[in-house]
Amino acid sequence: MAAFMTEPVNAEGGVRFWPATDVGRVREANEDSFLVDKKLNLYIVADGMGGHAAGEVASSMASRVVRDAIAAERDALTEFEQGHGGTTRKDILRLLEASVQQACSAVHAAGVADESKRGMGTTLDGLLIIGNRGFIAHVGDSRIYLYRQGSVHQLTEDHSLINELLKRGKLTREQIDKVQYKNAVTRAVGVYESVEPDVFDFDVLPGDRFLLCSDGLSGYLEESELQSLFEEIPEEKLTQHLIDLANERGGKDNITAVVVRVPDDEKGVDKLTREVHLKLEILHQMPLFRFLTYQELVRVLNITDVRAYEPGAQVVAEGDDGDQLFVVLTGQVKVHSGSTMIVELGPGQHFGEMALVDKAVRSASVTAVDQAKILHIKRRDFFDMVRKDHDVAVKLLWSFLGVLAKRLRNTSRELGEAREALAAEDLSAELLGEPTQRVDTAALEMAEGDPATRTTEPDLDG
Repeated sequence: MAAFMTEPVNAEGGVRFWPATDVGRVREANEDSFLVDKKLNLYIVADGMGGHAAGEVASSMASRVVRDAIAAERDALTEFEQGHGGTTRKDILRLLEASVQQACSAVHAAGVADESKRGMGTTLDGLLIIGNRGFIAHVGDSRIYLYRQGSVHQLTEDHSLINELLKRGKLTREQIDKVQYKNAVTRAVGVYESVEPDVFDFDVLPGDRFLLCSDGLSGYLEESELQSLFEEIPEEKLTQHLIDLANERGGKDNITAVVVRVPDDEKGVDKLTREVHLKLEILHQMPLFRFLTYQELVRVLNITDVRAYEPGAQVVAEGDDGDQLFVVLTGQVKVHSGSTMIVELGPGQHFGEMALVDKAVRSASVTAVDQAKILHIKRRDFFDMVRKDHDVAVKLLWSFLGVLAKRLRNTSRELGEAREALAAEDLSAELLGEPTQRVDTAALEMAEGDPATRTTEPDLDG
């Protein structure tokens, strides 16, 4: 089967989309499916597997079940978009996860009931846009790409044998063609009774463009080439161009693509775009997050909360329990103990990072000097992200070790300098015949053996 929509189609909120699917040049049947719900701003691509029409059944059934489950909670979506009623982004993420689980149960049950379809399954990628937030549910090796301000970012990570071997260093990209089961997926909807989908959300900016596609297309494209195509091909022609390109390069699998364009908004684009890029840039500059990819930084951004503080407002109180990392986005804050000034921090600087791993009372207070915006990351949300993403956990652990090693070196250097200064003071006193200032060397040695007693970073964690 083949379906093309070359005219722009408008969804709610002015979002436009262009979906298409094609059987390719080798397969006899098309087991891919796409689904677009204009009223929900929901876009789905699914790549079925199972043969004998079972894959087509699985992909179309999964797409419909996900759509129906989300549509049943339309009031919650409206509450979230309008900012009232108590529906949060976490509620929407739970809704997406539950909808994928329902689809998995439905496809699995259909396979059990019909022996000819037993074992059928499907990949599934869903993009739900609500206002200026995007929500993604992902299972398998279909993909979602984001084109934003001249750059392409792959937002989803393949659940595939190839990707697992690449991540573990068991395979190089040059060896991929030699792998016998290179199309094998490690997660699918319906093969088993349940599945673990990746669900996450992110800021959607005016002018953002998305591509949802099956591996029948992504297998023929590199991100650098896709970036050029986004720049050179008009959106209304891009979907068909991509499908033609995949067919020209072999068309070994079914090919499905959905291009989605978020409208430009001259009123809010500057402020919103600046803030999103500021948060991503500052996070990337921090030693803790410097090894993360754009996709991983977006996931970190999802667990942050930005709060505004008036001049003189207290951010942290000395003696309070610590469970958050703070990053200054705009403005200035001062770190102080009582009336004693310790340091002043500006945009891009942070404090309290040790609270992410060790709950301890704050050793100092922090107060806004002028109008300031500060990004908060809670320990609980940080741990949840680390538990769910092994790659991010390894990178963050490595970065944390680097931060602690640097702190230890600074502490040792400062203690050495202090010891030399005290020794010089004692020597000068002897030469000048003045009373010698007694030094408690035992206390000094204890301090030297405990790097936590001195630090150049205002960690505020005791």
